[in-house]
Amino acid sequence: MIYKLAAAFLISILAVAQQPQGEWSAYGHDSGGTKYSPLKQINAANVGRLTVAWTYKTGDLYPGNPGRPSSQQTTPLYVDGVLYATSGFGRVIALDPDTGTKLWDFDPKTDVKAGWGDFANRGVAVWRDKRAKRDSVCSKRIYVSPIDARLFALDAKTGKPCVDFGSEGVVDLRSGLKIPPEQKSDYETTSPPAVVGDVIVMGSAIADNGRARMPSGEVRGFDARTGRLLWTWLPVGETDKTGAGNAWSILSVDEKRGWVFVPTGSPSPDYYGGNRPGDNRFANSVTALEGKTGKVVWSFQTVHHDVWDYDVASQPLLYSSRRNGRAVDAVAAGSKTGHLFLLERATGKPIFGVEERPVPQNGAAGEAISPTQPFPTMPKALVPQALKPEDAWGLTPEDRKWCADKIRSLRNDGIFTPPTEQASLIVPGNVGGMAWGGAAWHPDAGLLIVPTNRLPAMVQLIPRDKFNSERQRKDRLDTEFAPQRGTPYGMAREFLTTPQKVPCNAPPWGALTAIRTATGEVAWEVPLGSLPWLKEVPGSGNWGSLVLGGPIATGGGLVFIGGTFDPYLRALDVISGREIWKGELPSSARATPM
Repeated sequence: MIYKLAAAFLISILAVAQQPQGEWSAYGHDSGGTKYSPLKQINAANVGRLTVAWTYKTGDLYPGNPGRPSSQQTTPLYVDGVLYATSGFGRVIALDPDTGTKLWDFDPKTDVKAGWGDFANRGVAVWRDKRAKRDSVCSKRIYVSPIDARLFALDAKTGKPCVDFGSEGVVDLRSGLKIPPEQKSDYETTSPPAVVGDVIVMGSAIADNGRARMPSGEVRGFDARTGRLLWTWLPVGETDKTGAGNAWSILSVDEKRGWVFVPTGSPSPDYYGGNRPGDNRFANSVTALEGKTGKVVWSFQTVHHDVWDYDVASQPLLYSSRRNGRAVDAVAAGSKTGHLFLLERATGKPIFGVEERPVPQNGAAGEAISPTQPFPTMPKALVPQALKPEDAWGLTPEDRKWCADKIRSLRNDGIFTPPTEQASLIVPGNVGGMAWGGAAWHPDAGLLIVPTNRLPAMVQLIPRDKFNSERQRKDRLDTEFAPQRGTPYGMAREFLTTPQKVPCNAPPWGALTAIRTATGEVAWEVPLGSLPWLKEVPGSGNWGSLVLGGPIATGGGLVFIGGTFDPYLRALDVISGREIWKGELPSSARATPM
C-alpha cells in the first residue's frame, strides 16, 4: 500500500525545470497518452548514478475503509514549473519540483469511510482559458475528481476553487444520471478528466457485480468555464436491466481533430449477461467521440457480450508511424484479453486485420454467448490464453499435482470459456492481459512498450438459492463473492494459485513486451519484477510480478517502470529490454512514473 508520494523520485528535477519540452501536461505526458518524454539527460551511461532527490509524504492512508484501503496511484503533472499531484483521498498538492516544498494544497473533504471499492486517485487535468487575461484568477485551472464523484475546478496558482464553475467550484457527477447509484460506493471516479478544447470530459468507476442494474456508465462533457453539462453519451443505452459499460480508465484526446477516445468496460454484472442480450455494442470498446458534441465518430469493440470482466482497462494510446511507405495516425487499444488492437485513428479500422473466430459456447441457463470474438492477426496475443493440466506449474511435485488436479476439475476450453455452475478457468484472469497502467510509445524506435499480467482465475456462477450457504463455507475464505442481484446467479472468483499463493501457471507472471508498430511483431519481451513472498526461492527474481502501473519511454533511450509487487523503480534499455538499473522504493508502487 503506497502512502508516500515521491513525485521527484530519482530524477534530476532542476534539469527538467530548465527545459520547456520537459513539461508533463497530461496523465500520459500528452493528451494522446504516449507516456514519452523527449528529455535525454538521463541515459544508459548515467542512469546508475540516480539517487533520491526528495520525498513528500501525503499522509493520506486509510486502511479502515469498509471497501478497499486507500492507495497512492497518482502520476503528477509538471506545468509552468510546478508539480501537481493528488493523494488517494483526492487531495491536490502543488509542489516545488526542485525541493519538494508544498506550495499549496486543496482538501476536498472526502468521506473516507464510505466503503469505496477502488480507493485511489490517479491525478489531475490542466486547462488554460484563452479568453482570460494571462495570470488572472482561474485563467489556468486544475481539475480533480475524488473517489466520491465530485468534479472540482481550482485556480492553478492558489488551489482555491473557481467559484464560477458549477456550484462554487464543484459539479456533482452523481446528479442527472439515467440510473442513479443506490449508495455512494456504487459510483466512483478514480481517473482524471480529459480536456478537449474548452470541454472537460469525465467517465466513471462503477462497481461491477453487486447487481445487474448498476448506475449508468455515461460519459459526459462539461463546459470548462462554467461546469454546465454540454452532452452525455451512454455506452449501454437506456435499459431497466443493466448498467455500467463505463469508462473508468484514462481517456485520450486528439487535439487536432477535436476527438476524445473512450475505453469502456463491461455492462453489469460482469459474469452473467442474460439480462443484456446481444453484443452490447459500445461496451468493451474504444470509441472516438466529437469533443464538442459527444457524437460518435467510430467505435471498435474488443469483446462481444463480455462475461469475463475483459474491460478495455488501459488508456488508448495515440501514435503516428509509417507503414508500407506512408504515415499512419493510429490508436493502440489494449484489452485484458491480452489482445493489442492497432487501429487507424481516422476510421477505427484495424491496421493489420482482425478475424472473428468461433469461441466456446454453452453458457449458463439464460445466457447467450457470442458465437465469435475478434482476434487481431497482428500483434499476436501478448499473453498465454490456455492452460492444460499437463502445463501445471509449482515449486514442488506436490504443488504441480495439486494444480493439475485443480485445472482438471474446471471447465477449461481456452480463452472465452463461459462461466457456468461448474467453475470455469478464465485465461487470462480479471487483471489481464493489459491492466490500467497501459502502454508507452517510443517514436524513434517505433516501439510500443506494453506491460502484461499472466494470472488465470477461476469463476463460478452460484444459483441464487445456494449463494449464501456457499459464501459462508470455511474452505472458501479466500474466494471473492458477489451477489449479482437481479440475475439467477451470484458469482465466486479467485486466482488460480496453490494454498501457498504460488501461481499454477508457469512464469513469467508479469512481463514487459516491445511491439514494432511497422510490422506488429515482438521486438523483445522480458519478465518484470518478482513476488516478494517468493524472494528466498532460487530463480524467483526472473519469474515476474503482476504489474499495476504503466511504463514511460524517454529520449535518453530508456523505459522506466514501477508497478510491480516488489518495491522497485526500474530502467530498461528501450532497444533490447535489458534492465540497466533499479532503485528501491519505500514500498511497492501502484502508479506510472513521470
